[in-house]
Amino acid sequence: MDALRQIDGWPCTNAAVAVVGAADAVYGQVERPFAWASVTKIATAVAALVAVEEGVVDLDEPAGPEGSTVRHLLAHASGLGMDDATVLARPGERRVYSNAGFELLAATVAHRGGIPFARYFEEVWGFPLAGSPAHGVTATIEELRTVAHELLVPRRLAPETLAEAATVQFPGLDGVLPGFGRMSPNDWGLGLEVRDGKAPHWTGARNSAATFGHFGRAGGFLWVDPEAGIALACLTDLDFGDWAKDAWPRLSDAVLSSLS
Repeated sequence: MDALRQIDGWPCTNAAVAVVGAADAVYGQVERPFAWASVTKIATAVAALVAVEEGVVDLDEPAGPEGSTVRHLLAHASGLGMDDATVLARPGERRVYSNAGFELLAATVAHRGGIPFARYFEEVWGFPLAGSPAHGVTATIEELRTVAHELLVPRRLAPETLAEAATVQFPGLDGVLPGFGRMSPNDWGLGLEVRDGKAPHWTGARNSAATFGHFGRAGGFLWVDPEAGIALACLTDLDFGDWAKDAWPRLSDAVLSSLS
């Protein structure tokens, strides 16, 4: 797919990109491990949802601040602040993006399951979680393709569970989308950001409102457009910034255009 060659003009030194689904292609530094940063949250969310299906935890059991549940933690609706236990809002009141919420989510799964979350994560995915469940994966584009495939044609999760994860949880909550500012509403599913009508956005103008995924501060992203039947994954060695706000949507639109 020629559109993937756009990464050759990006200001990063190393990059890798992959398309799965309606088209299948990979380009760039495919054997190089990259930091995933917050793209890790997608893989952590799937592992936590596997735990839900196995009965280790329940989506609506208490977890986090008073009144919060596992569902709130996954949907960034617990009220916890970004990186510590500071409570900034009542559960279900605002969409407060929270690394701390994912740390607590992983701790809850570990406590209930009786094994370290990193072990549970690796049993689900077959590749390691070497750091934080919020942002700790370092792996190749091939491992990220594995995650992309799961979000298109689930094998670890039941299709019904994936559908719920990609459905807006606690609709109507406002909040800040990191790097892009306040969104009203700032819609999220269970660990997955839902595009809906957000603007500006890191996906393309051709992406459907049903598109879901995540991007990371380390310069990578993964989105799935279920209407187009395609996922696009990218990893780079250049931190997210203004370059990405221009380059990522152009790449996304070129990939989707090539399917028309």
